[in-house]
Amino acid sequence: MVSSFDGVFAPICTPFDTRGEVNVEALRQNMARYRAAGLTGYVVSGTTGEAPLLSKDEKRMMYGCVAEMAGDSVLIAGTASESVRETVALIEAAAELKYAAALVLTPSFYKVQMLRAETQVAFFRAVADASPLPVLIYNFPQMTGVDLPVEVVRELSEHENIAGIKESSGDIDKAGRLIFALPKGFDVLIGASPKFHACLCLGATGGILAGANILPRSSQTIYERYRAGDVAGSLALQQKVAEVTGIGARYGIQGVKYAMDLKGFYGGPSRLPLMPLGEGQRAEIEALVRDVDDELSDV
Repeated sequence: MVSSFDGVFAPICTPFDTRGEVNVEALRQNMARYRAAGLTGYVVSGTTGEAPLLSKDEKRMMYGCVAEMAGDSVLIAGTASESVRETVALIEAAAELKYAAALVLTPSFYKVQMLRAETQVAFFRAVADASPLPVLIYNFPQMTGVDLPVEVVRELSEHENIAGIKESSGDIDKAGRLIFALPKGFDVLIGASPKFHACLCLGATGGILAGANILPRSSQTIYERYRAGDVAGSLALQQKVAEVTGIGARYGIQGVKYAMDLKGFYGGPSRLPLMPLGEGQRAEIEALVRDVDDELSDV
């Protein structure tokens, strides 16, 4: 079992064909390139993977397909569900496939309830008590409307089966307060690609970065340079690729997928209600990625 989740993880996009079905062959091609880029691992059926638009069976299928293709990479299962019962059921399916951890998003439908600290603590504790895998808390207030306070995460960090947090608020101040408040050994993984280097400087242990779908080698190299003591080199690369790796925040998953298409991966369409990009948006993304490669030769 993985004891630490240091490194860079791509929250991989789910490829769909023109009929809206999961395109397994396209997934296989993408995974081959990601493995060659040296990423630490992958998150399957997360936000960037359009998890809310996947059926339970499709999530399980994605877990299995990626497990077959990932070699010795570290696998994390996105298990976002509104109930403890369904969350644990998905975790159990991932555990059978030797996943290393479960990424558990804060429920949000009953928002008034979930804004209460005691409800937040109760939910994550109940999942962790029943989970056969270590739990990574997923804080993404832009999506859920619920921002887990530092004090709640600190309390949850005391649970022996809660191993870390993916902090995707994009708030560097919040990330710093989390890192300073949490015990040593509790992983803080950043979910904001353009701010990855800055958060490494604060003490983050790694990142789950949507931008790694587009520029996997560059995303991993920012981390590797920083860990090797080449802080200036890490910063230079972060500055070079920041706009490209930030396409998801600006244009959504559809933007990530289009940028992947431009870079030789298979991005393909998203599912409704995610609408196709407009002509102007595509042109803007083309301009962003035109002069940024993933070879690192000029950095």
